[in-house]
Amino acid sequence: MIATKENSPQLTPEEYFAWEEKQLEKHEYIDGQVYAMSGGSVNHGRIAIRFTAMFDAHLDNRSCITGNSDIKVNIVETTNYTYPDVSVTCDDRDKNTTEYITYPCLIVEVLSKSTEAYDRGGKFRMYRHNPVLQDYLLVSSTSIEMDLYHKNDAGEWIIINYKEGDTIELKSINLSFAIEQVYSGLNLTPEIANNQ
Repeated sequence: MIATKENSPQLTPEEYFAWEEKQLEKHEYIDGQVYAMSGGSVNHGRIAIRFTAMFDAHLDNRSCITGNSDIKVNIVETTNYTYPDVSVTCDDRDKNTTEYITYPCLIVEVLSKSTEAYDRGGKFRMYRHNPVLQDYLLVSSTSIEMDLYHKNDAGEWIIINYKEGDTIELKSINLSFAIEQVYSGLNLTPEIANNQ
C-alpha cells in the first residue's frame, strides 16, 4: 500500500478516528497528519492474502489475531497509526480494543518501488518502539526475495535475506515455510513507472 499526504489541517487522534470513519479510503495517521492509502499491484494483493491465510490457518487454535491491511496498528507510546499489509498479535492487551492493535509480534509489508525506502527506514523505526515485535518481514512483489528483520534474544535486530530455494523461519509465531509457497503462480515482472 502507498501512503500520500493529504492536504488537511493537523488532527487530534480523536478527530482522526471520527474523520476517517466517514472516508471511502483508509488513512495512516503520523504526527497529526493523515496519509491516504492507495491500492497496490495484483501481486501485492495476492501475496498479502496468502500470508494472511497462512498465518490464520497456522494460528487457528491459538489466541492470536491475524490482521490484514484493514487493521490499524497503534505505534507504542505514540498517537500514530499505520496499516501494515499483515500483522499478528498474540498479546492479551490487544483483545480489549476494537479499532486497532498495539502489540503485534509480527508485521509483514509487501514492498513497492514507491514505499520500499519508507518501509525499510522510517516505518521500521516506528515499529521498533513495540517491545513485543520480534519479526518484521519485507516481501518483494517482483522477485522471489524477502528480508526478515528479527529481534534476537539479546534484543538486537538482525537481517536475514531469503531467496529462491530458502525456507523462511518466523520464530514469533513458530512457523517455517518454503519461500516458493508465497510466490506460486505469480507473474513476477519488474514494476513499471507509476505502478505498485
